[in-house]
Amino acid sequence: QKAYGLRFRTPAPAAAAEAPKATATRASPAEAQKSFLSKVVDMAREPAAAVGLSPVFVAAQAALESGWGKFEIRNKDGSSAHNLFSIKAGGNWSGKTVDVTTTEYVNGQPVKRVEKFRAYDSYAEGLADYVKLLATSSRYTEAVAKGQDAKGFSQALAKAGYATDPAYSQKLSRVIEKARAVTGEA
Repeated sequence: QKAYGLRFRTPAPAAAAEAPKATATRASPAEAQKSFLSKVVDMAREPAAAVGLSPVFVAAQAALESGWGKFEIRNKDGSSAHNLFSIKAGGNWSGKTVDVTTTEYVNGQPVKRVEKFRAYDSYAEGLADYVKLLATSSRYTEAVAKGQDAKGFSQALAKAGYATDPAYSQKLSRVIEKARAVTGEA
């Protein structure tokens, strides 16, 4: 973390162990979404602020990528891979990985593929890696520069190829607006 000039705080052990899930016993879908956002926004505050990103935007992208925590990436044993952002393990990744069947869009058509994704020991570690990826990759310079503008951030991530879904920008913009409404934050 410090090698990139960024400082990230690791949450207290109890907070780090608690999964930011959308489902809770007897919670309504709206309550579950609010709980998910609250946990991710809290974890994202410091690392997001360090690079100029809205923690609400970060949490909204985690919500979109993980289906509000319901469809997060899992290891073979069923445990969480703590990858709420669907970050793939490219050739330069030397950490743990997990193979997942995913839908990619090729020439505008959905195609099922098995891809390698990054795996982490905690949600805080996964979140810190996501912020580091955006902050240190020239590919995402425009997205980071628009880290306080919902539409600009969404469009820049899509343009940079964060996801292959042709409707990614619109989907992320809608989730950001919902997250803003739920959290009461800009």
